Amino acid sequence: MYTHILLPTDGSPLSDAAIQKCVQFARELGARITGFHAIPEFRVLTHNAAMLEDTKERFLQECRAHATQYLAVLETAAKEAGVPCDTVVTVSDEPYQEIIRIAEERGCDLIAMASHGRKGVKGFLTGSETQKVLSHSRITVLVFR
Repeated sequence: MYTHILLPTDGSPLSDAAIQKCVQFARELGARITGFHAIPEFRVLTHNAAMLEDTKERFLQECRAHATQYLAVLETAAKEAGVPCDTVVTVSDEPYQEIIRIAEERGCDLIAMASHGRKGVKGFLTGSETQKVLSHSRITVLVFR
C-alpha cells in the first residue's frame, strides 16, 4: 500500500500524538518515514543591519535546536518500533509548499500530519497548513485529529 510516509511536525502535543500513531501505522505497513520541520525565515525591520547579524544567527541556532528536539520525538518512536526514519529541516515561511516539495522530492507516497482544527476567525487569520497541503498536494494526505 504505502511505502514512504512524510510526517511533518511542529512540536505541538497534537503533532507528537500524530507521530505515535503514524509510527505504528508505518510499522504495520512496513513503510519508512521521513520527518519534516520548517523553520520560519528571519524577519526584522531595522535601520542598523549590522546589529542583526548576531540576532539572525542566534535565531537560526534556536530554531534548529527546536527542530532537532521536535524531530527527536519521531526518531525515538521510530527506532523503538523498528521503523526506518530520516529527517529534513528547511527554512520557509510557507511550510505547506515545503511539505509538498519534500514529499515529491523524496518519493513519498503518503503525507501524514496533525490538524489543529482551527475554525472561525482564528483559522481564517492563521490559516491551516494541513488544509493548504490537502488543497495543493497530488500525494495522498492522512490527517490525524
